Amino acid sequence: MNVSIGTIWEAVCRALPDAVAITEPGRETTYRKFDERASRLAAALEAAGVGEGDTVACYLYNGAAYLETVFAAFKLGAVPVNANYRYTGEELSELLTDADAAVLVFSGALADRVTHAAKHVRTLKLLVRVGEPPADGPGGPAVPELEELLTAHAPREPRRRPGTDQLFMYTGGTTGKPKGVIWQLSDLLHAHVVPFYHPLGVTELPASLDEAVAVAVEARHEGRAPTTMPVVPLMHATGLFNTMGALMTGGRAVTTRAGGLGPEHVWHMIAEQQVDTAIVAGNAVCRPLVDELLRAEKAGTPHDLRSLRRMISSGTALSDPLKKALHERADVTITEAIASSEGGPFAFAITSSAEDLPSRFHPVPATRVIGPDDRFLEPGSEETGVLAYCGPMPLGYYKDTEKSAKAYRTIEGVRYAIPGDLARLEADGAIRFLGRGSGVINTGGEKVHPQEVENVLLGHPEVTDCAVVGVPDETWGERVAAVVAVQPGSTVTGHELRDLVRRSLAGYKVPRSIVLTDRLPRTPTGKLETAWARKTAQEAGSGDGT
Repeated sequence: MNVSIGTIWEAVCRALPDAVAITEPGRETTYRKFDERASRLAAALEAAGVGEGDTVACYLYNGAAYLETVFAAFKLGAVPVNANYRYTGEELSELLTDADAAVLVFSGALADRVTHAAKHVRTLKLLVRVGEPPADGPGGPAVPELEELLTAHAPREPRRRPGTDQLFMYTGGTTGKPKGVIWQLSDLLHAHVVPFYHPLGVTELPASLDEAVAVAVEARHEGRAPTTMPVVPLMHATGLFNTMGALMTGGRAVTTRAGGLGPEHVWHMIAEQQVDTAIVAGNAVCRPLVDELLRAEKAGTPHDLRSLRRMISSGTALSDPLKKALHERADVTITEAIASSEGGPFAFAITSSAEDLPSRFHPVPATRVIGPDDRFLEPGSEETGVLAYCGPMPLGYYKDTEKSAKAYRTIEGVRYAIPGDLARLEADGAIRFLGRGSGVINTGGEKVHPQEVENVLLGHPEVTDCAVVGVPDETWGERVAAVVAVQPGSTVTGHELRDLVRRSLAGYKVPRSIVLTDRLPRTPTGKLETAWARKTAQEAGSGDGT
């Protein structure tokens, strides 16, 4: 099936016109309305000179407007681009310049940060504001509002688009220059057959557009189509891709109110809208959700989790204690994926009850662990290698052939996506994930993988988050240090946490210093601000911040 995801959406919209596609607080959008609004926006973009291959940036909070913008771009053969809504004006301009953005669609609440881009990004042909800017702040540039544009343009007629159309997923977080990963839509579709179609009992990608529509219609009519809530921002690949999959299979996307994570609101929306699939990003999202469950129970007003059947997590670790708390309160299957914007999924850890814990990652058939000499590592070898994936994958990084050549390599005639995630193969074939290679700590010649130490620390019931980093040491080159977030009122000490690590890992992996804090700064997608963690650990010296 070599068609654009937008073409599949159009066909599903025609087949299920009156079914609700998107639910926001106080508003529902049917598939007919979803298609009409996206078609009107596509016409507005086209009138501004936007066409095939032009990039359309989404600087938006979660909501229907985000998905409508992506859909409109797909209709034109234009390229949707994610923009982190935490970016300052200059950071946004840097991303837009790198992406050669022709269009910027932005939330009104972020209007003041768009002024810099409006003045400095020369490729922009059109800026569109969604909603009003804050009444008590700068109004941002004078540009058309989304509803005005939709009213002024008739819907553009649908035109079948090929699977070679593209989507850019920018990655890089807060520690380096963002890089745009180029996904062809046909490759993206093939790479996500498991999360999109397997829950419906469909094991292979539909062979034709008609077959894909038939799957969606049958799933919706039989009540099997997913009702999916991206708790994680849609600018996160996990959030966007899985929500796209729900709309391809006749499902419904449910979004929460714009802005930061509101755990009580999330659980209320899950119960009210009968959400069966929640998309999260590891501990950064799940810890506040579990804390809210415990608070509500203590107050005698527990949340209703009866509709929740699936939880999908990627981007950062989801610890077993949190999985246990969720399994004890809901009949939910938790799928934790090792994946990246650059490719994958490499492996899944799937648990259906607390009895399945501790969770373990098992590789998908297209995954290998490759040693430094490009040798495929064998299970039980105890060697550390990098995860490599030879399934459908991106074309590379936008305008960066050097980085593309490093991340996408051909070994024995097969192309692999190798973003740099370190792992070992256990004797039974399971994967022990060790984190991104760039974070390895070299202490006296011994290599310490932060993820391995973090996994142990996160096993403590009073630890809510942590970061293990290397800090300069005159004797050892680097020493292992940790910044650990603990629950309010916790009495755990750095000495106790070091003893916990020492019981599980070699002595050189035990943090020489531990700083205790109430929280770690993370982006909405769960990415840690590593520079802050390293600075905090270094300023604490060699003792415990307890």
